[in-house]
Amino acid sequence: MDQRKLYKTLDLIIKEAPKFDSDDQFLLYVIEQIIKTEEVQIIGGRLWKLNPLKDSYTLVEQIGEMGLIEENYELVVDEYPNFKEVGVHRSVLERETDSYLLEKGIQLYSATGVGERYRFKKGKEVYFLYQYIIALNAKALDSVLLNTLNIIGTTLSSLLKSRQIESSVRENIEEMEKASEIQKNILPDHEQSFGNYEIFGISLPEKVVGGDFFDYLTYEDHDKIGVVIGDAASKGFSAAAQALYVSGALKMGAEYNIKMTSMITKINHLIYDTFPFERFVTLCYCELLTDKKGLCQYINAGHNSPMFYNSSKDQIEVLETTGPVLGPSPSQKYYTESINFDINDILVLYTDGIVEANDEDFTFYGDERLKALISSLKESTPKEICELIVEDVQKFSAKSRYSDDKTVVVIKRVK
Repeated sequence: MDQRKLYKTLDLIIKEAPKFDSDDQFLLYVIEQIIKTEEVQIIGGRLWKLNPLKDSYTLVEQIGEMGLIEENYELVVDEYPNFKEVGVHRSVLERETDSYLLEKGIQLYSATGVGERYRFKKGKEVYFLYQYIIALNAKALDSVLLNTLNIIGTTLSSLLKSRQIESSVRENIEEMEKASEIQKNILPDHEQSFGNYEIFGISLPEKVVGGDFFDYLTYEDHDKIGVVIGDAASKGFSAAAQALYVSGALKMGAEYNIKMTSMITKINHLIYDTFPFERFVTLCYCELLTDKKGLCQYINAGHNSPMFYNSSKDQIEVLETTGPVLGPSPSQKYYTESINFDINDILVLYTDGIVEANDEDFTFYGDERLKALISSLKESTPKEICELIVEDVQKFSAKSRYSDDKTVVVIKRVK
């Protein structure tokens, strides 16, 4: 299942969730709804909770297709290494080792950590344990399931933190003003020129602040420029803080001229360590060079696929992802791809607030409408293209009850 679609599915489940007094009941409800969602292909699940002494996990409840496990079954952390593996990687696919669970027909272990992440040190050993562990049974145990587990774990951890915050304090005006100031510090001037290229970007937060951001990164030798667009999937102040953090890390990477794949991998580690309770970040990062061939290298970390207008073919090409979203797991790999700009070629980067904007009938704006608009604007400047895309989306979604941050960056080779 597409990562963005999975996130939206989870978001819908959570929005429609009834109010629960306990986190246990809330998580069990979400697991039950995930199992009912055929696209996710999860057929059963178990919720484990770290006990107060933090030396074992107790079974809270099991749901779905599996052999019945005795009530309050307990697994000791020191006797069950998979729990510590979850603490390191967030999500794991391993062989089951507990003899009782093996008797119940559970041969393979797929799980993700949720909630608070505790650090422990025993002698020379340092390890981490999550507040909850959700073990899931799926039709196939593969890298797709691992990414699914990461999204589920990250999203639910964020929601648990939000529940805690909401129970103790409400957002106040001072915090929102502070968040708004953070947002202003992230975004550069709209317009940028570099070599043979003209660039223009616009970002409109849904509320006072949002998680969308874009930036232009300059390098000391002036032979290339970095263009980044991203979306921190948290909300409000948390999203603004996360976006500022990523933007700052990218600037530092550019300052030290770090290789693209190394830079994005390091940022993924930093997000995982620094924002353990926040949702993930999607990001697309491009580097334009001054060479005459118009080389553009890019990494797309789970972000919306950019649209590339190829003027010689007079058609739109879609640039797919080259790695998973940032943050859910530290052990993710990212790869570069490249395109070549000819004169009048156009690259449009955007966030999901553009294509997933909906009208009063909940119809999405969609990829095809955006492609058609880009093709019709092929003679326009990047500024005109940006402004007309945003204008068209705003008109389309004017009567919708729901909206999201909207960000567009357009790159055009002009000579």
